[in-house]
Amino acid sequence: MTRMVKNIILFAVAIILVPLSVANRHTVSIALNPFDPTDPRLTIPDVPLFWVIFACLGVGIVLGGIGAWAKQGKWRKEARMKRREADKWHKEADQLRELTEGGDPNQPRLPA
Repeated sequence: MTRMVKNIILFAVAIILVPLSVANRHTVSIALNPFDPTDPRLTIPDVPLFWVIFACLGVGIVLGGIGAWAKQGKWRKEARMKRREADKWHKEADQLRELTEGGDPNQPRLPA
């Protein structure tokens, strides 16, 4: 089910991105110096506009993912602590089960 939904979403994105790419084929110059945009040392010449749009979209997705990951840090930490606690209790339950089910006859057993 999720695979089908993923394919539908990707198809919709492709329907939007292909015409956007075709419509924005002309080249632009990217000036990285805000004080002197004509400075040739900090200018990237002749880049197709759709590459700039896609690069900005990709950087935005990556930065948004990093921000979401950082914001969820406390929940991941709490989940790790709960997992360790659950493992400790499972180990203790296994030890008690082993004591009550038999095990070594020389070991003291718990009363039934």
